[in-house]
Amino acid sequence: MYQVEASKALLKPKLWARRSARLNVPRNVVMLGMVSMLTDVSSEMVATILPLYLVFSLGASPLALGAIDGTYRGAAALVQVASGFVSDRWRKPKEVAGAGYGISAVGKVALVAAGNTIGGIGAIVAFDRIGKGIRTAPRDALISLSSSKAGLATSFGVHRAMDSAGAMLGPLIAFGILLAAPARFDAVFVVSTLFALLGVAVLILTVQGKPKRAPREDVPAPSLRAAAGLVKDRRFALLLVAATVLSLTSVSDAMLYVGLQRKIDFAPAVFPLLYVITAVAFMGLAIPVGQLADRVGRVPVLLAGYALLFIAYGALLMSSLGYGLLVLCLLGLGGYFAATEGVLAAIAGALLPEDLQASGLGMLTTVVSIGNMLSSLVFGALWLELGLHSAVLVFGAGLALAILVAVPLLLRSQRAPLHG
Repeated sequence: MYQVEASKALLKPKLWARRSARLNVPRNVVMLGMVSMLTDVSSEMVATILPLYLVFSLGASPLALGAIDGTYRGAAALVQVASGFVSDRWRKPKEVAGAGYGISAVGKVALVAAGNTIGGIGAIVAFDRIGKGIRTAPRDALISLSSSKAGLATSFGVHRAMDSAGAMLGPLIAFGILLAAPARFDAVFVVSTLFALLGVAVLILTVQGKPKRAPREDVPAPSLRAAAGLVKDRRFALLLVAATVLSLTSVSDAMLYVGLQRKIDFAPAVFPLLYVITAVAFMGLAIPVGQLADRVGRVPVLLAGYALLFIAYGALLMSSLGYGLLVLCLLGLGGYFAATEGVLAAIAGALLPEDLQASGLGMLTTVVSIGNMLSSLVFGALWLELGLHSAVLVFGAGLALAILVAVPLLLRSQRAPLHG
């Protein structure tokens, strides 16, 4: 029922505003969700066809796919901390985020000219992800500072639900274009660019740059030393370590999807629909999971989200895989994203001081991005050298160990002295 209502809300933005009002979520969060929804339509149109294009059209190896996917996930790490600090220092999170959205839009245009070289595509993907790295920390800081601390997970849940709505529509649009014009990847890139530009326009016209919890104008802007000093805050440092450990053993959705395709051997044209099912689950679960995290505790919900990855790992270890189990696996992935992405940001937002929100969130997303990049590279290399089954066994054991290590770190981050 919720997914049906959410799907209607995609066509009628006011429904998102009414739902957010009932959830006590600020308008600024909803409008940032609209920006992210449009941008994610653009990004996921490209992301969902890249594995298809690289593996089935260009004949890329699992290692090459891992390198491109790792770049897609990790290139943002190059600029996230810097953009977060600049946003805090200048106190212009909207403008810094807008620059990032604009760079990503330019990156989509460049994809048309990338040709059929893996190296060229990798370079353009890196450029696009740098734009994402610039925008993520100031955008999340705007969400955090626009919300009350008690409702942070709910606000991030609303934003991530709208973001995942774009992740659902993007693959559908890409699928429709390729169905009507097979192998016309350039057409996908052009339409993707149009959505990216529309997202920039909505940001400029509707998002408030000064949220309600923004630092007062008479308070000095934070220094670089103050931002760097966040890693000395014991609570935040413990959170960074836990997030790093968990990200290092989390296989990306793109790598998992390619593995699932190898198990079932469905037509490559169906590949983008895997993202759709995951995005529908993410969209349907993000808000209730965020509310649950605010009520019962964010740490247990976060850990439960990472545990859902075992469903996907288990599916890849099976000798045969039916479509029913495939759908269950994709729904589990959606639950994993719903219980980790926004909840982790909410945990950090509650720990960080108002004047260093973007800097801290930039550090957090950076360590996660680096962990994800290394994860994709290692998984791709293991798959190439040892085979898919062995690679999944290694990562499954690693994830179990990572969760055991993360539990005390996360719990101590909630109890430790603010500075220690």
